[in-house]
Amino acid sequence: MRKLVLFVAVGTAFPVLAQETRESSSQAPPPAATQTKPVATPAAKLKGAAATQPVDPNAGKTIEEIIARVNNEIITLTEYEKARQSAEEDAKQECQGRCTPEQLQADIEERKKNTLRDLIDQSLLVQRGKDMGISVKADVIKQLDQIRVQNKLDSIDALEKAVTSEGMNWEDFQSNIENHVLTQKVIGQEVGSHINISDDEVQKYYEAHKTEFVRPEQVALREIQVSTQGKSADELPALKKKAETALKRVQDGEDFGEIAKRYSDSSTKDQGGYLGMYKRGELAKELEDKVFAMKRNQLTDVLETKQAYLILQVLEHYDEGQQSLDKVRNEIMEKLYSERMEPALRAYLKTLREQSYVIIKPGYQDIAGGGSSEIQEVSATPEASKQKKGHKRFLLFGKRSGSSSGKSGSDSGK
Repeated sequence: MRKLVLFVAVGTAFPVLAQETRESSSQAPPPAATQTKPVATPAAKLKGAAATQPVDPNAGKTIEEIIARVNNEIITLTEYEKARQSAEEDAKQECQGRCTPEQLQADIEERKKNTLRDLIDQSLLVQRGKDMGISVKADVIKQLDQIRVQNKLDSIDALEKAVTSEGMNWEDFQSNIENHVLTQKVIGQEVGSHINISDDEVQKYYEAHKTEFVRPEQVALREIQVSTQGKSADELPALKKKAETALKRVQDGEDFGEIAKRYSDSSTKDQGGYLGMYKRGELAKELEDKVFAMKRNQLTDVLETKQAYLILQVLEHYDEGQQSLDKVRNEIMEKLYSERMEPALRAYLKTLREQSYVIIKPGYQDIAGGGSSEIQEVSATPEASKQKKGHKRFLLFGKRSGSSSGKSGSDSGK
């Protein structure tokens, strides 16, 4: 199996915002607070997975350095160093073939600068999700199955064996996926659900940026690709049947992106099959003739190429010239949403921090603020007290009315 980075820092769940720089890493940290905790060696990596710590045969013997406390949770030096290493690997992968060495190095430094902030933010979001009583069990099962399919394994038991054979703890593997899903749900309910883009705002943006929407004829495409590379003639009928099944499910109303994640062998599957924008002359003539004759949301039949059985969907077909507002409405809404999400999320995380114990070891500056107070013991909060106070103390946007998502969140006001 091709191996990818396992650690999913909070930066993957929401945009990383550049803030003041961290103090020089050349500064030697003072003597550390310590705790008995296993030190994890760099984890082996599995497609589509979040990070887990491998099983350490010296568990309980190695003294681990604590660099931050977030309420009753700790962040260790090992976790911090692994997150920094993961940040570098992510930058290299995302920048491959698209960045100069100087741009890559700047991206790596920016990600590393944000490492401690991201770890603290993730811990706060996970704790908040648990306080809200959000259940992600079904989502975790679904994601585990996607990882299984992506790694061409025939069962969850086989996935567990693959995980443990690479030195990772299965329970930790699942727990890290759970935390990643939980942070995304908290962000969606507590921040994203409060960002509303009105039709008037979309109209105003369109009128003010009309020149941005003068374009050549082009199509936005998604794909589902069932690979036939290296397959024998005997295997081809089953592979074609797989592609036909995927097409039928989309035709019956299932989401193309979700079907792409389950059925496609292409690297685009993680983006729901999104291929990008294409002008005339940028595709093979046979494909160009098909897709440029199609309208928005139309699908091709299963196409047979030299390397795969292929299904294409035209997400949008832009005529040459000034694009109408209807054509670019979703594009504008996504842009405005993204612009508002970042400051709203940072404000929400600031509120979580202000209502939490965030204590950082001197020498490890957190760029989001919180200072470099010495690490202290944090008294455990009785569970009953947390349930009574948790929702109200984190309320940032006020009560929501009539929202189903609000029932599990901050509008209970207990």
